[in-house]
Amino acid sequence: MHFLPFRGDSQRRMSRRGFLRQCAAGAAGMAGLGAGLSMPLRAFGQLSLSSYVSRMTEDQRRFLGEAGRRYSGTTLRLITEDTPPSRAYRDIALREFPALTGIGVSWELLPLDRIIANIVQDSSSKSGRYDLYYLDHSWLASMADHVYSPARLLMHPDIAYPGFDFPDFIDTLVENVASLDGRLLGIPFDIPILIMVYRKDVLEELGLKPPSTLPEYLHVARAVQESMAPRVFGTVGQWKAGHYALVCDMSAWLWGHGGSFFRNNSIPGFLDVEAAEALHYMLELGTCMPPGATAWDWDGQARCFAQGNAAIAIVWSEHFPMFDDPAVSSIVGLAEPAPCPREIALRPPSQTSFGEKPGISHQGGSCLAISRYGRNLIPAWVFLQWLTSKDVSVRASLLGGGASLVRNCCYLDQRIEEQKRVVPGTTRHYDVTLDAIRNRLGSGPNLRNWHTLAERSFAVELGRLVTGQQDVMQTLRAMQTAASAHVSKFGGSV
Repeated sequence: MHFLPFRGDSQRRMSRRGFLRQCAAGAAGMAGLGAGLSMPLRAFGQLSLSSYVSRMTEDQRRFLGEAGRRYSGTTLRLITEDTPPSRAYRDIALREFPALTGIGVSWELLPLDRIIANIVQDSSSKSGRYDLYYLDHSWLASMADHVYSPARLLMHPDIAYPGFDFPDFIDTLVENVASLDGRLLGIPFDIPILIMVYRKDVLEELGLKPPSTLPEYLHVARAVQESMAPRVFGTVGQWKAGHYALVCDMSAWLWGHGGSFFRNNSIPGFLDVEAAEALHYMLELGTCMPPGATAWDWDGQARCFAQGNAAIAIVWSEHFPMFDDPAVSSIVGLAEPAPCPREIALRPPSQTSFGEKPGISHQGGSCLAISRYGRNLIPAWVFLQWLTSKDVSVRASLLGGGASLVRNCCYLDQRIEEQKRVVPGTTRHYDVTLDAIRNRLGSGPNLRNWHTLAERSFAVELGRLVTGQQDVMQTLRAMQTAASAHVSKFGGSV
């Protein structure tokens, strides 16, 4: 295969590189595949050997081999959040891609807050330290000018990974996780999204049905609280004061009551009656939570539920496998996934600003994007296609302990179906997760420096609310003022 020279935005000739070694089919190779992973190692024993073996086609191997002959010796550099899915992707990549292509990979894993700091430094200096950026969807407006759109690359058949099938990526993720104002910025990579989880044993004991509406959700939380607390509390939130998790928690109730962060014409929506109703509802739920809830972020919330301390909760989908893992859970087989309660009302996106999409299932997805300042455009694109291909995505999901998938076809894969049982790394929450992605997804505003506004203002004000330092209206007025000032300073999304 002939690889055409490609000129990127900087008009310099780009080379291409990729990475990852082939997965050994033998037992020794399979044992090594889980090295360095915690949760995936516990899940490993529950999966058949074939679940980890690459199902790459000969055409795909040939493509990577020919790419490697041209770009062998190159090293790609990328940075992603340190999560079980990212560790699984990295593990597969480091073992397979260099062997297939001769292209090396340097992959940094960092906490989310350190990633944005590193990316901002790299893009501001245009140093080209990284070839690929991990972009949380909330960073898209800030990073849009610093990445190379894959839309142009998708048009070149000579650098198309066989069977990549871009239309297979779930539409709502392409639109809300990897695009800004209709411009494709990256390839969807992961999708934490809010789903409901409930203790079937607790609800059965009290004769309660899983809630399907917001009033029912509050009723169940109160009923459990009155009957079983402090042994089992009604619910638990991700209420850590000053943490972005608290903003995510609040957003579900805000959107679920028909509110939004912004109305149309860039006007903040915190003085709407729907916002006040949402925060009052949230505080009512707080009366049914363990005392430590205001110190727990999303991980703390999940651990609390896994320890059997709450009956229902709205959690990130990626945490569900924890509940079936006996190494960390006391409720193995007792937690059930379910759709989030129906919204009381839902404001249409046309009545919001900055691309905000109300929906109770808040999404925290991310994409991988090619830096405009890297020197390896074509190798980075080849690697990105391979990394997000169907086969690698499925294997990383299983090795990563049941992390959510971003492709339609992967949810139908036999290897995923086989894991829909009570085991570490379960995928039995995937049907609920896919429904949330397709039909219930909520996505925050695409506003420049949104993460700064959310973390340094909204999270702080909401923290004061849940710790009793100020009331609902004081909180909403402060958030309205901060949002208005932010829009005045930074303007729109582009």
